Amino acid sequence: MIISVVVPVYNEQNSLQQFNDKLLDFISNQKDEYKIIYVNDGSTDDTYKLLKNIALNSKSVSLVSLSKNFGKEIALSAGIYYAQGDAVITIDGDGQHPISYIPSFISKWQKGAAVVIGVRKNHGGSSFKKLASGIFYKLFNAFSDVKLVPYSTDFRLIDKNVRTEFIKMQETNRINRGLIDWLGYSRDYVYFEPNLRHGGVAKYSFAKLIKLASDSFVSLTPVPLYIFGFIGILITPLALLLGLFIIFEQYILGDPLLLDFTGTAMLGVLIIFLVGMVLMSQGIIGLYLSHIQAQSANRPLFVIDYSKSTIDKDAK
Repeated sequence: MIISVVVPVYNEQNSLQQFNDKLLDFISNQKDEYKIIYVNDGSTDDTYKLLKNIALNSKSVSLVSLSKNFGKEIALSAGIYYAQGDAVITIDGDGQHPISYIPSFISKWQKGAAVVIGVRKNHGGSSFKKLASGIFYKLFNAFSDVKLVPYSTDFRLIDKNVRTEFIKMQETNRINRGLIDWLGYSRDYVYFEPNLRHGGVAKYSFAKLIKLASDSFVSLTPVPLYIFGFIGILITPLALLLGLFIIFEQYILGDPLLLDFTGTAMLGVLIIFLVGMVLMSQGIIGLYLSHIQAQSANRPLFVIDYSKSTIDKDAK
């Protein structure tokens, strides 16, 4: 059995050697064959030199070096693309994902899970980041058909069948864990306490986290396109009813309630009505855009997990 381990790295010269030594020590004690694929995401320090030296001195290690910093999601995708074997494990190269948990992933996979997801037992960040992360997961799961487990990570295992379907998807602004979850398949979870970083600093700034969150919403749910349409649907009939009430009470009945609506008030109601119409039209445009987005994403129409006819043919 062959297991590929994909490790995206960016400016990790201070911690890379320590991480690699631990990873090689781990696979040397395993009965299965492991292939380590480092993806250098356009590092500007000596990471590339270290990786090249590591790859030249180990038959188990290969290197994919990107021409510039494309970001972690693209680097992970590149590593999965070049992976081979029966399953692929993705793990960060900063040491925070405990290598010792890999057997737990393998065990759950062998028991039938096509996707095994590593989930942090605690967020490990600042209180603000914890709050922001919690809000993101609640909003995303409320608006999307794809349900993300809070504090799930890129420390995960995917079966070769999942990999085959994953590399068919060509979105450029992507969140890989969301795309993998979109594919379906049976899944299980491994809960872990993250280690301290071996060195360096976190590569995801708050701005990058915001971009990742926005990309997640845009690529995995069309709901943001519809939000203003929903508001328009709410505003327009209310403004229409209020306008009809003003006309009936003020001009037909002669203002028996002595409300004395001014021209400015009636103009305000008219403006609210027109704004509602504009928002509704934006919602309609959003419907068309969501269809265009779904078509341009080029995802498979369906994903086959099991086919009896295929199994029968293979058996023959």
